[in-house]
Amino acid sequence: MPLNLSADELLQLAPDASSVKSARGLVIPAKWPRLEYDETAIWGECQGSGSKPYQTQIDLSGPAFRCTCPSRKFPCKHGLALGLLHLQHADKFTQAEPPGWVSEWLTSRTQRAERQERKQSADVSAAPADPQAAARRETIRLQRMQDGLAELETWLADRLRQGLAQLPGQPEIWDAMAARMIDAQLPGLAYRLRRAGGLVGRGEHWHGRLLAELGRMQLMIDGARRLDTLPDAEQTDLRAALGLSQDRDAVLGSGERVSDDWLVLGVFVAEEERLLLRRAWLQGRASGRQALLLDYSHGSARFEPGLVTGDTLTATLAFYPGSAPLRALCVDPPQRQPDRLPVGPTALADMLSRLAGQIAANPWQSPRGLLIAGVPQPTDGAGWMLRLDDDCALRLQLNEDGAWPLVAIAGGSPLTLFGEWDGEHLRPLSAWAPGLVWTDARSPA
Repeated sequence: MPLNLSADELLQLAPDASSVKSARGLVIPAKWPRLEYDETAIWGECQGSGSKPYQTQIDLSGPAFRCTCPSRKFPCKHGLALGLLHLQHADKFTQAEPPGWVSEWLTSRTQRAERQERKQSADVSAAPADPQAAARRETIRLQRMQDGLAELETWLADRLRQGLAQLPGQPEIWDAMAARMIDAQLPGLAYRLRRAGGLVGRGEHWHGRLLAELGRMQLMIDGARRLDTLPDAEQTDLRAALGLSQDRDAVLGSGERVSDDWLVLGVFVAEEERLLLRRAWLQGRASGRQALLLDYSHGSARFEPGLVTGDTLTATLAFYPGSAPLRALCVDPPQRQPDRLPVGPTALADMLSRLAGQIAANPWQSPRGLLIAGVPQPTDGAGWMLRLDDDCALRLQLNEDGAWPLVAIAGGSPLTLFGEWDGEHLRPLSAWAPGLVWTDARSPA
């Protein structure tokens, strides 16, 4: 089984641009005293700074990566380099039986997948849980949440009474209150508190933006107190915003299903609350429907399935309920198609109309995916913007390393760009121009 990715697609799995640069520096066969393969995996040993070389391996069925180096990035530079070596210097690999350190890992992956299947089967056939015990747990949880909401409301009132001018000297209070919300089982409010703390002192009009964010938190508190009186769809939206988990099995069993060829518009990976988070944004080729696949991984980004910007996936998605359903799950493993991304931008008027409708239906969703055409330009001060027309521009959350490749691709003309909009900034995840693709601060493909 060959590595079913091109070099550009492999590098899109990298956690950051520095990993790509480091990996390219290791694509030298002389640095790998051992390079081998069989029909299921490729593996090698890379000489590092220590006396013992790093053992690196790739399960071709994923692909999935493993390395003995101390890096917490996934895949690490050695895994990326091994994949590039196999693509660019296949003649340097020797066919062989997997050594113990490879076969043990492959066996453990197979066993883990089998255990997961057995667990899912057992969950289906398991006897129903004790309803009285479940009700008691729910009562305790709801009381903890209500106590947390009351504490946050008092805290917000204190911030307003003391005045916003003191906040630049109090950076620690946001993380402290966010930790209290985690204890109260309200992680959605913890996320918003940290985001609000990041607004303090940033930009000339940070006071107004901060007040708006604090107002949204107060609105969430008010809504949570009368949650049972809201329509079902609004209840679902608010529960998700508060961070209350929704049952995956229920979504897979009864969620709205849409079958389509889904275009992977962009993928974002970050660390959040000691977990790695992945947001993958899809758009249906026939339905035009946008979907968000949200996954978490503990320890390393072993996300299944592996998704690469520009892929086309044939899949059936089950959507979480809500006023404007966006988040979805794959009902079955998606099938990757050979087509590349032939997607065009949304007209500005249509994009603004669609965005207004989404916000009206569910004001809590953040970020939102935007597909738009524009010209990247530096602002008058520090920073960058995407010029949409003579009268409209969006501020970009982009550093110099990512901005200049975008400018080069655009060449002064509009390019198609997809990114995450948080209400203030657009974080670019991918961009297209004739014959060129840009993804998340990496070089054009």
